[in-house]
Amino acid sequence: MIYRETGQFRTSYAEDQAIFRLREDRIGIIVILAIAWVGIPLVADEYLLRAILIPFLILSVAAIGLNLLLGYCGQISLGTGAFMAVGAYAAYNLALRLPEIPLLIDFLLAGLIAAGIGIVFGLPSLRIKGLYLAVATLALQFFADWAFLRVHWFTNYTPSGSVTAPPLDIFGWLVDTPLEKYWLCLAFACATALFAKNLVRSRIGRSWMAIRDMDIAAEIIGIRPMHAKLSAFAVSSFIAGLAGVLWAFVHLGSWEPLAFSIDMSFRLLFMVIIGGMGSILGSFLGAAFITILPIFLNQVPAMVGIQLSTAMVSHLEFMIFGTLIVLFLIWEPHGLARLWQIGKEKMRLWPFPY
Repeated sequence: MIYRETGQFRTSYAEDQAIFRLREDRIGIIVILAIAWVGIPLVADEYLLRAILIPFLILSVAAIGLNLLLGYCGQISLGTGAFMAVGAYAAYNLALRLPEIPLLIDFLLAGLIAAGIGIVFGLPSLRIKGLYLAVATLALQFFADWAFLRVHWFTNYTPSGSVTAPPLDIFGWLVDTPLEKYWLCLAFACATALFAKNLVRSRIGRSWMAIRDMDIAAEIIGIRPMHAKLSAFAVSSFIAGLAGVLWAFVHLGSWEPLAFSIDMSFRLLFMVIIGGMGSILGSFLGAAFITILPIFLNQVPAMVGIQLSTAMVSHLEFMIFGTLIVLFLIWEPHGLARLWQIGKEKMRLWPFPY
């Protein structure tokens, strides 16, 4: 088999701490990036870019943010959609009221604002956890829905409550075509994945995992729960805020508060559970599954001659999500990422995979 570590010796600490330590993994990630950056733009049409790839990349960024909080730090949150809304409306108001600031800086500032809100609503995690913390974060979702719908300053007093994003001018680069938007989202997704992967391998990431596994033992060995939990909320909210900016400015263009309702928070939670908690790869796998499944349910029945209404497709989608979540929680709690890892381990041990 070609997937072997025999003969690949690491002779320095830098090689031992590399993200991809096997040659096959490095070659694989180079091929994937080449396909994403060069191959897909050569063959993808406008529908594929707008309906599948751009939403997939943005939802992957949001899922990474939630996975850092839930999968790595063990703090459940049902308010990720609210953090995305904070980022979207913060970027809109910064671009509207401070036009002299470059748009990319507005995006980062919006992420920082979302991080500040995340710290405030992460304070209950210092006293409560589990389902009680989930209810506390759910309060943020309801509060955000009310604020962006009723406080008309956020929407610049538009009668309908719908706002339109300004042109995407990134330091003189006018992002207008679907391909350019795809490249922009891909750049954010790659940067976020690299940042998150290095973060969870650092000291702060190890403190998150210690809090997740046993918070009392982590505190005994010197890890400060307040610092670990609030930093996890801050980083998660920052990434979710950036994802909300991309969802509003790049994917939707025009949006209203319902675009970031509680349904978005549940979809992101489904992505993390199905893709794999505590895995950056699982965030991408979960986002791909959630993005492709509705299209699959719409296209496949029509191809075999079965006509399904839109309501039936929506109901089937929720039924399948619920069934898969139960099955994954029972048989494989670490999701699709763990199945991929098992497959790699079997390749390395072939012909004696068991």
